[in-house]
Amino acid sequence: MTALILSRLGIDAARLRFTGLTALAACLSLIVAWALGLEHPQWSAMSVWAATLPVRGQLLEKAANRFLGTVVGALFGMGLMVVSGGDMVVLVVGIALWLGLCAGLGNVIRGFAGYGAMLAGYSAAMVALLDTGHPETVLHLGLDRMATVLVGVAIALAVGWLFGRAADPSEPYARVRALTRRLLTAAAATLRGAPADAREATALLSEMASIEDTLDTATAGSPRSRRSARATRWLLSGQVGLMLWLRSERAGRAPRAGDAQTAAALDTAAAAIDRGEDISPALRAAAAAAGPSLARALTALADAPWQEAARADPAPVHRDWRGGREAAIRAVVTMLVVGGIWIVTGWSFGAYMMLGASIMTSVFSTFDNPAVTLRTVLLGQALGALGALAVRWLLWPFASGEFGLILLMMPAILIGALLMAQRRMGQAAYDYNMVVLLMLQPVWPLAMSLPGSLTAAVAVVLGPLAGLVAFRLIYPVDGVRRLTMLRETMVRELTHLARDPQAARRASVWRARLHHRVLRLVRWSEKLERASVREADGGLAVLTLGRAILHLHDLAALPLAPHQARLVRALLERLSRLDRDPGKAARALRKGAEALAAQPSADVRLLRAAADGLEQDMDFFRLGGDLSNGGSGGPISVGLAPA
Repeated sequence: MTALILSRLGIDAARLRFTGLTALAACLSLIVAWALGLEHPQWSAMSVWAATLPVRGQLLEKAANRFLGTVVGALFGMGLMVVSGGDMVVLVVGIALWLGLCAGLGNVIRGFAGYGAMLAGYSAAMVALLDTGHPETVLHLGLDRMATVLVGVAIALAVGWLFGRAADPSEPYARVRALTRRLLTAAAATLRGAPADAREATALLSEMASIEDTLDTATAGSPRSRRSARATRWLLSGQVGLMLWLRSERAGRAPRAGDAQTAAALDTAAAAIDRGEDISPALRAAAAAAGPSLARALTALADAPWQEAARADPAPVHRDWRGGREAAIRAVVTMLVVGGIWIVTGWSFGAYMMLGASIMTSVFSTFDNPAVTLRTVLLGQALGALGALAVRWLLWPFASGEFGLILLMMPAILIGALLMAQRRMGQAAYDYNMVVLLMLQPVWPLAMSLPGSLTAAVAVVLGPLAGLVAFRLIYPVDGVRRLTMLRETMVRELTHLARDPQAARRASVWRARLHHRVLRLVRWSEKLERASVREADGGLAVLTLGRAILHLHDLAALPLAPHQARLVRALLERLSRLDRDPGKAARALRKGAEALAAQPSADVRLLRAAADGLEQDMDFFRLGGDLSNGGSGGPISVGLAPA
């Protein structure tokens, strides 16, 4: 009967168990923090909601980063209050610059460490802004902030560890090994002349991107898990290289004498995966009989750590430096504007508005579409403000002391558990929980007037509204723009390769990072419901062109005839500007390939393949172009291009 009622109310019974336990932990944390004499016990309950996750390893890592971020932020906030001496201009500028730094780092650093960086930003804002009228008490406020978070994190860990589930850190690695088997089987079939399977290619790419997207969180919580993540990421990089070779062969291939031997070796490697063995020897045997492009892909896969616990260096990954820079600028500008309004108007609750804006412009800058998400956030915070007003004016008048205030806060916390388990309200419920606690400081006797409470509620809701405006006006970002920015990063890196005579020294790093970016492209294209194989085709074209650039650098270092040396330098110069006119770069490559045909050291076939990739996927390389129109209207035909 209960399950039927919950279902009719749209409440997920399984999720209600988790949110209910979290709410009880928040209530316990509230009591413990108050019993310890902490001034803001509600911050402890907020930390429970923020830190709790259903998986133990993720809970541990998020809680640790939350506490570390809080300590760093609180220390900065205390230092800023001391330096500012109560000067509001210095305070606002300092908070704006610090928040910008933390928001930028949060977009560049991956996983829970990025969350910790952004938390350091708005923790400083909480310490510095919530008691601006009494700078002499900033040390007490900062220590109170750290202590309440520590209590909340400790209780969240205890409850989560007792009732949470343990994740299997080996799962991503096992998925990658199974995926490798499918790739090797597809490669062997291609060598035997089987036609390309477009649906299988899409499924393989989707699985790779899915594993990579969840890798950091799925392996959180222990050094062993981190080693597993590193090994998995190197295997994924090797898989992308093999996948790009498969894409290059889809238009048909000229049979080679060693194809049968290579296919047999790939079958042996696939069988070794089923037995749980190291397949590196079989991959190297296959590479020895394969053509140059397949040999490179198989060698890279063989070099990956095939023992999960093997100690591997971190694989080069894409870091969103451009997105981080824009997030930093957005946060700084927003905080300066909101802080300026606060200073000019002298509004006593302006600190709440600035605090809300600090959270919105930092934490939500990593979301797929922050402007859309903030609409839900605005709803949740409005509900939280109403809930806080209801507790303050409908329940707290019946209290006879501080402990009574604590007890009368708990219905609002328990309502938050129901809202989080409700299918339609779940996304807004988190913000309800945070705001209802932020606005309810249990201090006896009660002091704030009704107009003051209403004004504080308005100030809190204005925070996400300011964030919404910021994400609309300052570097607007959504899935399409993130995909475009990633593509432009790949193209710009090619232009830098063309300009750098020492590029060959970091070719392996560039290639591994490109493979990671291809997976990010595929993931974003899936979120936007685009054809993921088209993004892989763009990655293949970039990889082929990058190899051509590195080859031209190698040629430039040889004692060529004067006219050939000038031609190579001219080609590199043209490719350093390929983003401006990919068509001219493609024509220059094609003409250069013909002119260098007489040079034994020149890989004419590679140069022609690079020209083909440029011509047939022109929109990918033209910065500002939109792939949504389907690019050139057809697949890339790069033949046997080395990949």
